[in-house]
Amino acid sequence: MERIESAENPKIKQAAALHMRKERERRGEFIAEGVRLTEEAAAASWPLLFCLVTEETLQNERVQAIVAVLEKNRCPVYIVSPTAYKKASATNTPQGILLAMKRETVPLSSLQTEGMQFLAVLDKIQDPGNAGTIIRTADAVGCTGIVALEGTVDLFSDKTVRSSMGSLFHLPIVVRATHEDLFSYMRENRISCFASMLDKTAVPYFSVDYRQPVAVVFGNEGNGVSAEMGECMPHVYIPMVGKTESLNVGTAAAIILYEAFRQRYALGVCQQR
Repeated sequence: MERIESAENPKIKQAAALHMRKERERRGEFIAEGVRLTEEAAAASWPLLFCLVTEETLQNERVQAIVAVLEKNRCPVYIVSPTAYKKASATNTPQGILLAMKRETVPLSSLQTEGMQFLAVLDKIQDPGNAGTIIRTADAVGCTGIVALEGTVDLFSDKTVRSSMGSLFHLPIVVRATHEDLFSYMRENRISCFASMLDKTAVPYFSVDYRQPVAVVFGNEGNGVSAEMGECMPHVYIPMVGKTESLNVGTAAAIILYEAFRQRYALGVCQQR
């Protein structure tokens, strides 16, 4: 393994630059940082660019196992000084290991078109923590894909990747899909679509039949599902009896997606990957 001492090394500068959205999009690359995330990334089939690890972190047996997998997959691993790692890292308490990776996204048309599709759709969600939480829940309930519509937060931002806890690597990811493209895909593949919205037409989320090819749309934290989406599909809501006016969209998504999972599990159509 090569050593990097200087914070001005090109690899350090490249990693640091990938904490900016414009650089991630320009390069088609992103950073996965921390032991858990690098472990998940190393086990995935996504293209790996290089790994930065500190001498101290490399003493950890779990990290040694990660490095062994990376080296087997011919991913360059660099031992870096604490100063150099600090520049490359975006966390306040860095764990001493990060991976630079290529983004893996797919076009909407390449998503599974047979069987019991189960999609989570993010409509202009802005908080990276919420986006990551929904991805993690979607993974847990067996969703067959994540669709991020135009205007949604970058799913490859540092905070979103961390919040997903590695689930980002387990699902097909569609980014910057348009409403028109999504509607066409749903019609062509006969996928029922529901919007999580509270209005006079909405029905309780548990009264809907999810035992079919289905997609559920979750909207912006402040404005909810966009009008373009909401006017074209049935609405579901979560009944509440307390004094709170609303739930965090990550929490709401978990409640609705798990109801869909419950119904599909009882029918035996949940997919395991």
